[in-house]
Amino acid sequence: MAESPDLTTYAGVLFDLDGVLTPTADVHMHAWQAMFDELFAQWSIEPPYTDRDYFDHVDGKKRYDGVASVLHSRSVEVPWGDPSDPPSADTVCGIGNRKNLVFARLLREEGVEPYPGSLRLLDVLRDAGTPVAVVSSSKNAREVLTAAGILDRFPVIVDGLVAERDHLASKPAPDVFAEAIGMLGVPAERTAAVEDAISGVASAAAAGCGLVIGVDRGVGAEDLAAAGADFVVNDLEELVP
Repeated sequence: MAESPDLTTYAGVLFDLDGVLTPTADVHMHAWQAMFDELFAQWSIEPPYTDRDYFDHVDGKKRYDGVASVLHSRSVEVPWGDPSDPPSADTVCGIGNRKNLVFARLLREEGVEPYPGSLRLLDVLRDAGTPVAVVSSSKNAREVLTAAGILDRFPVIVDGLVAERDHLASKPAPDVFAEAIGMLGVPAERTAAVEDAISGVASAAAAGCGLVIGVDRGVGAEDLAAAGADFVVNDLEELVP
């Protein structure tokens, strides 16, 4: 097995949030499942929504893009609507807002803690003076980082709110990683990115990151590598020197 790369040798490190720093990917998965189960039952959509749909159509994308992708996979088209749509609206935005209500409730009920290995790696990077940033498709990134007690670790956060405000394309497009690289003020080729989603790995690779680390939380190491991951780990503990 190849030796794990030393991230302290890079000019900056970009982290996805859900499934990389915190296990909120599980909370998101539960929220998507609950929301789509109800929607599919109401609209008599077949086949049922599964975890594979999450990995293929939702994981790493902005919320509304995920909704549109899942519905398109079932040949269901609805108006896009507007982010201000109420959760009851039968639009892409309304359905996405419906999911967010479920996620917020689960986050309050279950709470969140950072992965121990991720926290140790953050400590190492802080001690080395390596700049870090969060690059997340979630509009709840700051809420999650606050709940996990690590918001103050990240001077740069490019999340779903920033992407919507600045019209940045969803992962796997390079836009969000390119934006974070620019905000950190570091060369792309001297930047490392850590991602657990296929779309996120592809996004970081497309942005020209010098090293792309895939974190296999269930997607599959081969799929992460095929998307552009240079190195795959099961946990960020493996990256702690």
